[in-house]
Amino acid sequence: MSELRFDNRVAVITGAGRGLGRAYALLLASRGAKVVVNDVGGSLQGHGADTGPAQEVVDEIRAAGGQAVACTDSVATVAGGQAIIQAALDHFGRIDILIHNAGNVRRGSLKEMSYEDFDAVLDVHLRGAFNVVRPAFPLMCKAGYGRIVLTSSVSGLYGNHNVVNYAMSKTGMVGLCNVAALEGAAEGVTCNIIAPGAVTRMAEGLDTSAYPPMGPELVAPVVGWLSHESCSITGEILSSMAGRVSRIYLAESQGVYQPSWSVEQVGERLAAIREGGTPWVFAPVPTGQMDHIRRSFEMARAGST
Repeated sequence: MSELRFDNRVAVITGAGRGLGRAYALLLASRGAKVVVNDVGGSLQGHGADTGPAQEVVDEIRAAGGQAVACTDSVATVAGGQAIIQAALDHFGRIDILIHNAGNVRRGSLKEMSYEDFDAVLDVHLRGAFNVVRPAFPLMCKAGYGRIVLTSSVSGLYGNHNVVNYAMSKTGMVGLCNVAALEGAAEGVTCNIIAPGAVTRMAEGLDTSAYPPMGPELVAPVVGWLSHESCSITGEILSSMAGRVSRIYLAESQGVYQPSWSVEQVGERLAAIREGGTPWVFAPVPTGQMDHIRRSFEMARAGST
């Protein structure tokens, strides 16, 4: 098997000063990519700034013979997102790959979560994704090529305690991914999601003593493939945790048709509604939404004849 390389490709990686983002940056750079290492360098909660983490990764890449530049603008603002993408254009003249990995954590129960902590996390994770995808996407479409990798989490997709801000951000990423995948499909631009599990500073305060090996280096190859020109999927979610790689997807039951419903009938037929028939799985690209509508209409027409 020949090595998959990124020669002459330009990658922007947010949150690349530490943990997973650092692993992504080192891997892509080692295979020829020119990398914009973006990291504000703040605390886990998003406070403060430090140019050190991003520059240290750049220095490590350069010492190994690669090409990289540091960018410390914040994804949390529109201007910051634009500046991050502009850094790629200013230094390398293009953008081929965008990996949005930047994140912060502010924990609190749904009963107690402050509006400030809610917004602070959405600003980095979810709005931050839009803030970098928005300026990068038209450039990729114009060039006829692009690879976008967004970051979700099983804490969002399946839920978790004390992280409603994080969970909403990570689930919202699915909508952005699906639209980017749909609108980029005809122009050579893919968009996929990584749902990573790794022991990084995001696990601060958790007891990880019983965890199996879960270093960022186990996740990086999956993100590397999603970032490569040979990536053959779009609009999908791949999970990588402790060496296990899987696909996460939305499915729905076949459902039940009847020409009219009462409140009582919904309850009476709930088991069939929830579990009846072979599940339907609709890929967002090329026509997931329309396939859902078409099959629902077919069921209605068949039931009314």
